[in-house]
Amino acid sequence: MTQLLPMMMYCFVMSITPGPNNLMLTASGANFGYRLTLPQVMGCVAGNVALTMVACNGLGQLFVAWPLAQAILRTVGALYLLWLAWKLAQTRLGDAQALRPLTFLEGVMFQAFNPKSWIRAITLAAVFMPAGANPLTAGLAISLIGGAIGFPCISMWALFGVAMRGVLADPRRQRVFNLAMAAALVFLAIEILV
Repeated sequence: MTQLLPMMMYCFVMSITPGPNNLMLTASGANFGYRLTLPQVMGCVAGNVALTMVACNGLGQLFVAWPLAQAILRTVGALYLLWLAWKLAQTRLGDAQALRPLTFLEGVMFQAFNPKSWIRAITLAAVFMPAGANPLTAGLAISLIGGAIGFPCISMWALFGVAMRGVLADPRRQRVFNLAMAAALVFLAIEILV
């Protein structure tokens, strides 16, 4: 892989910048702490590794050949973000009944509906897959490198949420925070659909 450094930089940028995963992890960290958010973090990483493997082994070409599949995924993903925003807008600090952190499996499955994760996976497969390489071994290498870079990046978002807990001890500030995070998810959902 002659493009290892550019690929690592791409993974870093895609992992550290705001998106559906990072907004949800920030909100989860703020509402539930890092320990309860860690399964979601690990699920997001595992889901991205799996998605990248799938893209490196040809499924990403489905979107090129069948644009309707991408439109369906985009719509389902946007609707899921709207549902999450609605749940988040109802949450109070420590109110685990209104919203709970996503489980590991839910974090994995969320990647299937996360357009940013698909863009990341397809770009990694299309741009950084060495020509003529075995898709299984090259895909596994690319996926694991992306996961190793992604874990600390998305953990920072969850830890940012944890750092906000002191500020959010006041129920009014916590309510404003959750509404702002929910609004950001609604904005992302609209952006995905437009």
